[in-house]
Amino acid sequence: MPDVSDQPYPNAAEAARAAALPLPPGAAPVTLAPLNREQAILEFNRRVLAQASRPDVPLLERLRYITIVSSNLDEFFEVRYADYLEAAAAMGSAADADLQALSADAHTLIDEQYALFNEQVMPALAEEGIVVLNHAERNPAQRQWVARFFERQVMPLLVPVGLDPAHPFPLVANKSLNFIVRLSGRDAFGRASSIAIVKVPRVLPRVIKLPATVCNKGEQGFVLLSSVIRAHLGDLFAGREVETFSQFRVTRDSDLEVDEDDVTNLRQALRSGLTTRHFGQAVRLEVVKSCPEELSAFLLQQFALPAAALYRVNGPVNLVRLNQLIDQAAADRLRFAHHEPAWPVHRLPRSQSIFARLRQGDVLLHHPFESFEPVVQFLREAVNDPDVLAIKQTIYRTGSQSVLMDLLIEATRRGKEVMVVVELKARFDEEANINWAERLEAVGAQVVYGIVGLKTHAKLLLVTRREGVRLRRYGHLSTGNYNPRTARLYTDIGYLTADEHLTADADAVFHQLASLTAMKPPRHLLTAPFVLHGRMLKHLHQVADAAREGRPARVVVKCNALTDPQLIAGLVAAAQAGAHIDLVVRGACMLRPGVEGFTERIRVRSIVGRFLEHTRVLYFRWGDDDDHEALYLSSADWMSRNMFRRIEVAWPIHDRALRQRVIDECLVPYLHDTREAWLLRSDGHYEPVAAADGGPGVSAQQALMGRFGG
Repeated sequence: MPDVSDQPYPNAAEAARAAALPLPPGAAPVTLAPLNREQAILEFNRRVLAQASRPDVPLLERLRYITIVSSNLDEFFEVRYADYLEAAAAMGSAADADLQALSADAHTLIDEQYALFNEQVMPALAEEGIVVLNHAERNPAQRQWVARFFERQVMPLLVPVGLDPAHPFPLVANKSLNFIVRLSGRDAFGRASSIAIVKVPRVLPRVIKLPATVCNKGEQGFVLLSSVIRAHLGDLFAGREVETFSQFRVTRDSDLEVDEDDVTNLRQALRSGLTTRHFGQAVRLEVVKSCPEELSAFLLQQFALPAAALYRVNGPVNLVRLNQLIDQAAADRLRFAHHEPAWPVHRLPRSQSIFARLRQGDVLLHHPFESFEPVVQFLREAVNDPDVLAIKQTIYRTGSQSVLMDLLIEATRRGKEVMVVVELKARFDEEANINWAERLEAVGAQVVYGIVGLKTHAKLLLVTRREGVRLRRYGHLSTGNYNPRTARLYTDIGYLTADEHLTADADAVFHQLASLTAMKPPRHLLTAPFVLHGRMLKHLHQVADAAREGRPARVVVKCNALTDPQLIAGLVAAAQAGAHIDLVVRGACMLRPGVEGFTERIRVRSIVGRFLEHTRVLYFRWGDDDDHEALYLSSADWMSRNMFRRIEVAWPIHDRALRQRVIDECLVPYLHDTREAWLLRSDGHYEPVAAADGGPGVSAQQALMGRFGG
């Protein structure tokens, strides 16, 4: 079997073909149909929603899980469902049944979400004195306060549009709040125009906290902006009566379409595209449950949508906005207890230079149980050190405010060579990344945008320092983004190193991203789209061979999604050969476990807890000793897009202590989780893992928080 890591590659397409090593016979039985990716995404959101029904989860956090599902579904419709519709249209009637099944599944999930919101979470919050009051529930003092708020803060920003031939249906932005109103009588010019549209500006707060002076003792009162407008719609149409109305919200295809082969400046093309993103093709229409049939039919016609695209919801059309209530409510006991990530003082003393510490050995950081601050300090030390000559970093998602970007700007001002690979097409972070790219360029940093047609998803930070007569490199590799905020919410591994082989490989990756020249692949880093996919398949073949020969054969993979057909086939082949395989896949998994004769040796579990599981860990064993074992950390999920349409890296952990630590912290606890784990059945549905003694079970995340003192 050829080792593609030793072969030079002229281009990405050829490397991708070379990486597709032949699979053993019978690896992909036609009788084992993969699960549908889109339905797998909805299944993941059903698991997130289940967190909102758990009595052991604090009430405001239960509400947060509901809002997370809404946010996830928004992105699902904006990107995944929009792509699915396009593919279905190309297939014609052959895709009708699948499309109807997916639509029905989405409708069911959203109905379950609102039922949980209305029947469990909001009544429970009311019992705790946190109430969201509609107009009928507000007392006279509250109604008076709301009326003044509407008159002074809301009404001046609303411009109702009466529809007639001179006033066509207005352009409605993606996910914006709007009202459709049917009016009686005639307008000021004597015409019988009956339909009006009210667009609600995004600058207005969606949740308003009432002052304590108008609330009952011990209560925190809130009103939704939609309820405020609803109660005073008549004030916008003097001389006419509001016969009926409804909130509505339209979700649009929001994927930026840029022909990268036909643009001379990708940044300018994307900035232009951002101005029209909010007005893409409509894919979903949400109205309140009480919306009259004639109004919903009218809206469907305006947005050129079929009846299946209509979602009648029993509550606000945008539950994401309830995050504002969570933030404003004064009730810490209804939130998760504060968690402060620990600084690893025994492995990274604060009094010691990080460069000096790395010369003694590598340092592994497990976020959010351990602080992200050492990464910031690593870069800060590099900026302040006169012996540091160059800094190189990849940026995928860093946020609109970033101490790391500020440090790179400062490093450039101090005369250091700064190169930043900014991924402009990081979905929904394009504008922030463009702004950072422009600020970096303005002070003289070298900014490149990776490779046309491939997103740069690898997470690398490289520092070159003069030490005597030689130059030494120091690096940071990560499974997650350079974003201090999400580093407190996502589980990830950061790896600080001065290993000359890893840092030389990282430098080679930066060199290629900037120069576009053909190079031999790095010898220690595994990169996509060149060798990562092939190396994963090679290890699966090794495991399968070992199983056939009766030697130890084991695979444990922890990732966010498993959808690549060849990797799935490789896993199935290894399992058929006798290997035992555990997959910890947070989101979409298209492999069917537990199918007799094919995948009965494969277990798939998903962890949904307080933190978003984001770590990618890849473990293979195909023999009796350490020479037949491999453990990698990676920026890539096991998806075809990650393997062939992105720049990704995976790196091996050779140090025995660090390897054992990764196994003990990132794999073993999750394989024994009995509180937040779900097992995937062969039919594509998940069931929660229950503790054997019927008790509350053990949470891997809680155990890790305890281990690190959080």
